[in-house]
Amino acid sequence: MRDLPGTYVLVMLARDPAIVTAGALGTLQIAEGAYLYAGSAFGPGGVRARVERHARADKRHRWHVDYLTAVAPVIEAWFTHDPRRLECEWLQALGAIRGAREPWPGFGASDCGCSSHLIHLRRAPVVDTFRRHLRRVVARSVRIGVRRYPDVPAAGPGPVSSSR
Repeated sequence: MRDLPGTYVLVMLARDPAIVTAGALGTLQIAEGAYLYAGSAFGPGGVRARVERHARADKRHRWHVDYLTAVAPVIEAWFTHDPRRLECEWLQALGAIRGAREPWPGFGASDCGCSSHLIHLRRAPVVDTFRRHLRRVVARSVRIGVRRYPDVPAAGPGPVSSSR
């Protein structure tokens, strides 16, 4: 992961149910499972700065996803340094994974026409499942990197590789 612009997916894991208040979205009931957030970083520091900020525990809550990472830490980030904004297409691929649902309308999607930029799954998918669905949604090849956060315990809902 470099200090270049690009698109990313945060894979977060909620081990226990929780309730958070997320700005204008109001009170959110967090269910156990994996949350996948698609975003882009075209400002200073690019993908590395944005993803590392989201993964930190000690941060000011600026975006909707900051409220979620307080109770569902980032366990992995998938990213590309492709110069195109791909988060809406990436969200379509995430939504095609079996069991995917959008938990809250408007989450992280204030700057586009998507209903949400967040997907919930009972179990965290492996990146190859995402790549397979992305190839079906996007008619071009995109190189995807992976950054794991090993300090997060591995117990809890594990990977799933099934597809819809």
